[in-house]
Amino acid sequence: MGYIDIHRSSLMICATAIMLSVLSGVIGIDIYLEWKVSLDPTIRPINVNQPVITINGMFPGPLLNTTTNDLIHVNIFNNLDEPFLMTWAGVQQRLNSWQDGVSGTNCPIKQGKNWTYVFQMKDQIGSFIYFPSTGFQKAAGGFGPIRINNRIVIPIPFNKPEDDFDLLIGDWYNTSYKDSRRTAGQKHINPQYILFNGKPPYKNSWGGRHESFTLKRGKTYRFRISNVGRELSLNFRIQNHQMELVETEGSYINKITLHSLDVHVGQSYSVLVTANQASADYYIVATPTQVDTRDFPDTKGIGILHYADSTTPAKGPLPSGPDPLDRQFSIDQAKSIRWNLTAGAARPNPQGTFNVSNVTISQTFILHGSKGKIGNNPYYVVNNVSYLTPETPLKLADYYLNGTGVYQLDAFPIKSINSKASRNTSVVTGVHKGWAEIVLKNDLDVMDTWHLDGFSFFVVAYGFEEWRHGLHYNLYDPVERSIVQVYPKGWSVIYAYLDNPGMWNLRSQILENWYLGQEIYVRVHDPDPNPAKEKPPPQNLLHCGL
Repeated sequence: MGYIDIHRSSLMICATAIMLSVLSGVIGIDIYLEWKVSLDPTIRPINVNQPVITINGMFPGPLLNTTTNDLIHVNIFNNLDEPFLMTWAGVQQRLNSWQDGVSGTNCPIKQGKNWTYVFQMKDQIGSFIYFPSTGFQKAAGGFGPIRINNRIVIPIPFNKPEDDFDLLIGDWYNTSYKDSRRTAGQKHINPQYILFNGKPPYKNSWGGRHESFTLKRGKTYRFRISNVGRELSLNFRIQNHQMELVETEGSYINKITLHSLDVHVGQSYSVLVTANQASADYYIVATPTQVDTRDFPDTKGIGILHYADSTTPAKGPLPSGPDPLDRQFSIDQAKSIRWNLTAGAARPNPQGTFNVSNVTISQTFILHGSKGKIGNNPYYVVNNVSYLTPETPLKLADYYLNGTGVYQLDAFPIKSINSKASRNTSVVTGVHKGWAEIVLKNDLDVMDTWHLDGFSFFVVAYGFEEWRHGLHYNLYDPVERSIVQVYPKGWSVIYAYLDNPGMWNLRSQILENWYLGQEIYVRVHDPDPNPAKEKPPPQNLLHCGL
């Protein structure tokens, strides 16, 4: 079972009229989609009356299956009772932050209205996700998988698998997203469930349908695994089967064989799984990691790997993972994920010739993520500043008003912590075509993950000691991705080449942190008005707040 591939299918409105376009000298196709976003009280992923956000009646939403350089047209109809925005995490929106779908770039789609996103999968491959970006709505669903397949002329660095499966894993709560939104930051409630593609665990007490995948014995399959949850890092494994890790968020990596894989919030991985065991059913499991699981005694995601000719149900104990408090295991695994420098994919220089050991750093950001009180209200902060969302999206304010009256450029402290917590609209300058060193520090006792829109970045270091430039840095073959985990009381360092002009969101991917202000925006500006440098506003641009 798993996801049904709807690429060029009935859900693609007008897809039969696909025309070939030459986009930046490379052929792609136009894909037209019509998505109706609704709140559905009848889909019950858990045994609670709890509405979920569906797309065309699907929870999770449909697979967005594309190829490098395809041009995507997604007409979203908002049937919710409140405004809605969709973001496409990891899709770089080259020269086109107008389509990024976050509060700093777009006005929300009002209830009862529709708006069409138009964006290109420019020079990208890999596995990503989309999800609602405002109003805590991601806690109710509205998310789905994105595939960007290689062009036919670019081979993948492994044998073509028999099939691809998308597997969205993530924590889930008894409370509705509106109730969770109301109490965010006030009293922490642990998630009660882990869902696989929106389905409850195998043999759940209420008879809900679990997720399963059917494999032919002797064949190899690609599982694209994404953590779409709110807060929990998850350790993923398959009973009696090894996994070969091959890709993460658009980068092919040097293949490594794993018994289990840590997938942190927002992250996506591709693993190859070969059906090389006796014909039977086997458990697929995801459990919390980097937390004390005594707080989550029954929180497990369980699905089934089903051999096509199997008549034997899954049996025996669930496959065990590493100690959930074994931080060193998790860090060692993260450090072992290295970029494949010889694979055919987009990169700054010809394949096999690029690493970051000789780049010149143009600027350094040192960003502390933590929590504080402002007045009597809890907020999450970056360097003791909680992001205040203005009525006018930053991108519109930048284009029409040069930011006047909406934000003050570079008022945010990029290397220091303010003595007193405050709220402000934090926008910093990113040097166009410069290398930014971004040090992400986690002052909390729980895991954090960070995402930068508009770019992929190189993860060069993890650490716990006092950070200093160069400490533990891997500058030869660091993995390139768009989501990085930051361990409790630790730090992670990323290098980002800021060659994509626009207004770009840098945020915690932990939903409560993001909702309560742990984000800033990076303004990468090219003063040349040539549309080849940055696209002008789309003709259907929504206006608000101006």
